[in-house]
Amino acid sequence: MKQQQKQQQATPRRPDRSAPGSLEEFGDVIDVEQAEAALVEHYPRLVRLAYLVLPPGRGRGRRVLAAHGVVQRTLPRQRSSTRGAGLPAPRTGADAAIDPGYAFVRLRVLRAALAGGRTRRWLPLPPPLPQVWGLRLFPRSGGADELALDQALSALSGPGRAAFVLRDLERLSAPETRRVLEAAGVARPREALDEAERAATPAGSRDRSLLESAEFDPCALQARPTDLIRRRQHGRAVLAAGAAVLVCGALLGLPGEGWGPDGAAAPPYARNAAAEAALDPGKLTVSSATAWKSAARQDFATWPARGDRIHDRALLRRALAVWARPGAGVQVSATPGTPAGPASGPAQLLFAGVVDHAVVVLLHDGLRVVRYAEAADGEGRSDGTGAALDFARTDGAAAASATAVVVSRTQGNVRYLTAPWVKSARLADLVKPEAVEQPVAVGASGVTDPVPTARPTAKCTTWPALRMGGPLLTDLGELVPARLTYGSPRKPGGVTSPKARTAWARTACQLAVARGQGVRTVNAWEFARQPLPGGAGSAAWLCTRAETWRGPGSRTMAQIQTPAPSGQPYAPGAVAARAEGGTACGPRAPRALAGVLWKAVDKRWWLLAAGSSQVSSIRATGGVPGQATGRLLAVPAKAGDHAELTGRLANGHRIEPLG
Repeated sequence: MKQQQKQQQATPRRPDRSAPGSLEEFGDVIDVEQAEAALVEHYPRLVRLAYLVLPPGRGRGRRVLAAHGVVQRTLPRQRSSTRGAGLPAPRTGADAAIDPGYAFVRLRVLRAALAGGRTRRWLPLPPPLPQVWGLRLFPRSGGADELALDQALSALSGPGRAAFVLRDLERLSAPETRRVLEAAGVARPREALDEAERAATPAGSRDRSLLESAEFDPCALQARPTDLIRRRQHGRAVLAAGAAVLVCGALLGLPGEGWGPDGAAAPPYARNAAAEAALDPGKLTVSSATAWKSAARQDFATWPARGDRIHDRALLRRALAVWARPGAGVQVSATPGTPAGPASGPAQLLFAGVVDHAVVVLLHDGLRVVRYAEAADGEGRSDGTGAALDFARTDGAAAASATAVVVSRTQGNVRYLTAPWVKSARLADLVKPEAVEQPVAVGASGVTDPVPTARPTAKCTTWPALRMGGPLLTDLGELVPARLTYGSPRKPGGVTSPKARTAWARTACQLAVARGQGVRTVNAWEFARQPLPGGAGSAAWLCTRAETWRGPGSRTMAQIQTPAPSGQPYAPGAVAARAEGGTACGPRAPRALAGVLWKAVDKRWWLLAAGSSQVSSIRATGGVPGQATGRLLAVPAKAGDHAELTGRLANGHRIEPLG
């Protein structure tokens, strides 16, 4: 009984019932490896289908062997064309295809099984090897209902049995069943459907409970001995045949060419324990609701699983299968530097539920957060259109870096799944630091109400950000929002003080250049403040650095924020320099040097330059020569002048300007 339960658990409960039309994912041909993968994954289901369609004559034991032989011989020898198969359109939603190759293999199994009962009621011969010598194998016996159903199926013709199985076991609609029967070579599919409809079946047979019972499972078998006397008589013959096999094996095993081109690697689609575990919804890691309270580090690994579909095994299996091998029609996106391959083992479930007319599953494998989405109304197509798969790198996330994940985007709005330690969420506008932050509701599952996302425009009159308790986050078009900070690169703080809010109000519109770059944090640092010539007030020099999750690819920008014009207290600053990569303004090299041409109110031009506190002198050469002791420089210039800046640190080392 335990063996039977294990077998049933290993068999997919909802194989691809829409696969007859899903072969479009492979184009016009299907590879042998693809067919083999589908056959191995759905082997118990395919053998059950063949067993039910084959004619019942010659006993159950022979039919079991014939069913296994039919399925094992369906593997094509070479790439096979799928044109002209006449396969129907797929189902979607909860019945969407798990493996498109299943359709191809199932059609070949159906053709072979029907060929076994079309004339003279003969059965396909089982393969000569392997065989279980001395044993008779047959399925376990069922009850009265299973016996009645078996008798009813025996009374049907081969096409009638095929129609019955496709409709009631595979759950195809009547039009789909007709098209599959036509593709399998049935001359009168409508008559076969009518015959299946008129079959006198017991109660329960129409909901698959009987068809999926052990009575019709040729993979869960009982064993009994064959004729013992006859076995003894043929013993010597068997020994002689065995000796011949050994001799042939020794000859074939003589030294040859050695390793193949792949060495000791397993063949394509070979079974791998870790890879198979990653596809099993039952092995997903689920943290407790209170794990984050006692964890040494608060990160995504401590998030509990939330949502109204976390127990939907069919949905979770689809998400894991698409993650492992996304079809050609699946929309796949990944932040820069994020691998988009399958998981190496069981992932962690963060969320599964319906959000904004989409079914969303969020998973985490220690390195990445993965978002799978499909249409909630079941409007997906067999080529994968309607499903999406997004990857974002999140290794090393902790506390403020693991506060929220985007769960939905619709019509300029975004919803977040918040960390379990987030108690409140408030919507802020970076461009309007004096405005009161508005509360954002967070549902019982941790999903926020829709909040507007940033839309870079020429005027840039608003830039939304979300304050999750203390950390301030903004959406840069990726799964994980970027955290905004202010202060020294080695010890940045939150954006809470009036000075920090004002600095970000005049910097926010520059964040557009960091969208889609895999940004983890963005820090704004005022590294110098310079009096302006002619008594025009003072200017703040800021260095803004966007750090990525992957390490390389950082973006740094230096800007000067002169006194804002009247009526525009938070006008954007002027960008003095930009750089990609490097260590300037970062925790490894918390220093900066930048310069810019500035036009005063009296129409005079000046070369302004400033460095961080480590800079002891600045020199300008080229079109505007000048030198200053200290970290501030102001030299008269003309419009269009070009100058080269160099600086010296207090230790005598040279520092180059940003950019």
